[in-house]
Amino acid sequence: MLSLRGFWTRHRRKVFVTTGVLGGGYLLYKLYNAHRQRLADLEAELAREQESSDELLKAKMQAHFENIQTIADTTTLPHAMHYLSSRIAEELDSTYLTERLMQMKGKSPEKLELWDRLKVLSFTRMVLSLWAMTILSLYIRVQVNILGRHLYIDTARGFGSSLIIEDADLIDRDDQQKFLASSDYLSSYGMPALISNVQAAATEVLNGKQLNDQFNTTVLHETIMQILYKFMKTGSPHHWVNHLMPEDARWVELATAFSSDSTVLPDVTKFEQLMLETRAVISSGEFSSVAEMALRAVVDTVVVDMGAQSGGDLASGMPLARVLARVSQMGPTLLGESSRFIQIILNVPEVELFFTLIYSNMQNLID
Repeated sequence: MLSLRGFWTRHRRKVFVTTGVLGGGYLLYKLYNAHRQRLADLEAELAREQESSDELLKAKMQAHFENIQTIADTTTLPHAMHYLSSRIAEELDSTYLTERLMQMKGKSPEKLELWDRLKVLSFTRMVLSLWAMTILSLYIRVQVNILGRHLYIDTARGFGSSLIIEDADLIDRDDQQKFLASSDYLSSYGMPALISNVQAAATEVLNGKQLNDQFNTTVLHETIMQILYKFMKTGSPHHWVNHLMPEDARWVELATAFSSDSTVLPDVTKFEQLMLETRAVISSGEFSSVAEMALRAVVDTVVVDMGAQSGGDLASGMPLARVLARVSQMGPTLLGESSRFIQIILNVPEVELFFTLIYSNMQNLID
């Protein structure tokens, strides 16, 4: 007991100091640990808020994206297709040739010439209708997605975190209407050159094909695709873009600059910028690939439909002279039932992805 008391007497100062140090260290550890936990909780809360904000933004963008597609389907496309149908019917009317052939009896060089003209005209009208319906529907959807993306971004900047789209008028109404109205350029101004080019392709592919040649679904499919390929590949790359948009030297120059470094010059108007972006997209390799897939999907459906209409005769083969009547009828059918064929186009996965990318980040398409 005396030794313990002596030890305490000699070392109690050290014991107090050690105890104080240990107690203070433990207290500092608890305070540090609590501070670190608060920081972790704050970071977790911020992460949850950011995730919630991102999800909200994605939901709003998805809703707006779907609304833009609806506008294209219910307003812009029906008007453009109706106008396109009227122009093709006016420019490629085969009634005169058909009536002349019905009046002529027997065989004669003139009758054979009329049959040859009807052959080229029938395929020209069908292929032109198929190409114009497909490409114009893609073009208009490019337009509305680019416009929708601009409206969304401008509105988001204007309203901050609220991201309200309704009643926004950040792009001049006149510019919007002028931009969307440009989809009528093909029907209003591009038709003569388009007809000439498609007719030249059809004439070359059909050269040598006789009226008594046997055509089945495979031959018909190959013939349509050959005409399309010949038309698309003849001339300068993307020459067909000028059927859809006016060939303006200033726009072409600015579109080249825009596609190379995404820099838009200060003196470019909003309308010009929208047109530049549209030309950059439809002149891209990605658009060409998507257009080819869409055209093939439509051709596949057209051949199946024609085979069904023939009662199975086309599958086994029938003379070209008999096929021409169905080819001639298919041109108006394509445009009269454009909504069905447009839906077939949109069901191609690559097409759907393409327009999603345009709306979300167009630069990926033109780099």
